[in-house]
Amino acid sequence: MSLPNNYQPATSLLKDRVILITGAGDGIGKAAAKLYAQHGASIVLTGRTSHKLEAVYDEIVAAGHNEPAIFPLDLSTAKHEDFLGLAGGISQEFGRLDGLLNNAAELGTLTPIDHYPHDLLQRVLTVNLEAPFVLTQACLPLLRQADDAAILFSSTEPYEKSSAYWGAYGISKQGLDAFMLILADELENNTHIRVNSINPGPVRTRLRNLAYPAEDMTNLVMPDDVALHYLYMMSPDSQGIHGQIIEAQTAK
Repeated sequence: MSLPNNYQPATSLLKDRVILITGAGDGIGKAAAKLYAQHGASIVLTGRTSHKLEAVYDEIVAAGHNEPAIFPLDLSTAKHEDFLGLAGGISQEFGRLDGLLNNAAELGTLTPIDHYPHDLLQRVLTVNLEAPFVLTQACLPLLRQADDAAILFSSTEPYEKSSAYWGAYGISKQGLDAFMLILADELENNTHIRVNSINPGPVRTRLRNLAYPAEDMTNLVMPDDVALHYLYMMSPDSQGIHGQIIEAQTAK
């Protein structure tokens, strides 16, 4: 599945909606945050680097959009009570939550399983799999109250989830796909929450550069080029799409 042909989102598509984004300081998270704000949403920016979040905040405000909220959070060390505190802070400041984009990711290292460091394994699985699970769980009570809510996950290329040397990253992303499908099945018939994933494909991001240091990054699309898929899937325009992995870039 992909975007409808000649998709033109309404300017007020996300008006009055509150959306939480992890990994919002750069890359796809930043691009999605700015596009969501452009279409009327109030954004909750979450990431581990405060100055990056502040830069995104400044760009959104300078563009004349709704003032975002910043909640710095290191997913690799966050405790259960930190996620509950984040959800509680959103409830107190906004009184609602209409969307959650679980976008933050940790690459780890590309190395054989024989040699994978245990501490790095734990960190990657925590950031990429455990944190989205616990954060989503903490946000579900707020999302259930919305008339139309969406939960999105950033997935990855199929070969990165099943090929040699992708280690903890591949395992965590495969597990995240499974979590999305299970959650979608659980919520389909008893809530107004849509649950899907997006595989952005090869995009010019910091994580991509770490994974493919010899790659010519100038041949890759920019985060802004795939952000429209994230807008569509977060918006009411995608009602009826549920439990899917959306490909942002079709094979050439």
